Amino acid sequence: MEITLEANPNSVESARFADLAAAGVNRLSLGLQSFDDEALAFLGRAHAAREGLEALDVAQAHFARVSFDLIYALPGDSEASWNASLDRALTVGTGHLSLYQLTIEPGTRFAAHAAAGKLEPLDADTAASLYELTAERTAAAGLPAYEISNHARPGEECRHNLTYWRYGDYAGIGPGAHGRRIARRTVRHRKPENFLSAVECNGHGIVEEEALDPREAADEALVMGLRLSEGIDPDALAGRCGVDRIVDPGRVERLVASGHVERQQGRLRATPGGRLVLDRVLAEIAC
Repeated sequence: MEITLEANPNSVESARFADLAAAGVNRLSLGLQSFDDEALAFLGRAHAAREGLEALDVAQAHFARVSFDLIYALPGDSEASWNASLDRALTVGTGHLSLYQLTIEPGTRFAAHAAAGKLEPLDADTAASLYELTAERTAAAGLPAYEISNHARPGEECRHNLTYWRYGDYAGIGPGAHGRRIARRTVRHRKPENFLSAVECNGHGIVEEEALDPREAADEALVMGLRLSEGIDPDALAGRCGVDRIVDPGRVERLVASGHVERQQGRLRATPGGRLVLDRVLAEIAC
């Protein structure tokens, strides 16, 4: 059984790691974000780089499986600076890394700063080069990408995330949790006090529940599955979702010819070039 805890890398949380391990948590995911204090300040993180590394040491002393995440492609990032971060990340001995490119989401302070000219996002070509560098370095170190942003030694992949990406059933329990079970989508109350009140009154904390529309489920399964390096079995997914097909065969053929997707033993997956433009690939092949 895999029991993962996500934790912030500060002394308050790391002081609890021994007790959490004794309670049964056997995998820790640590939100380091960066090894650089200036980058952490830019990202709005409360911890310093030294504090993060100390928390990582404590985590590795108590948990057999430890992962941490970093964010790259920040304004001003270069191959040299990201290479240096990868040097450190790949030598600390963890079996899993989550390496995310900075995304400027609407409604965030980053989006407001970009619109006001106070922040210049990294150009797309440099970001693509950093993504390719990440794939090369992690693969060479024995932690290949098994998903667009996640890298692991064989057998160290995150099991609950694989369930989501493979579009399996999962129960969402607790405040704010989302679930997908028995062709139904559920959402729990986000605020703990509302969740607890609903449990007391109704026996559960569900605030939304609805049947999954087959076409919507097929689209979600495609989006999630093509993030994985293993790709998808289109026929099997179509059968599970209750639709005739999940991808357009003609469009798939065009992207196979252009080198963006490939077929192997009944499976369909994005090539390295296709993963660079995955949103476009998904939009092209979806039914």
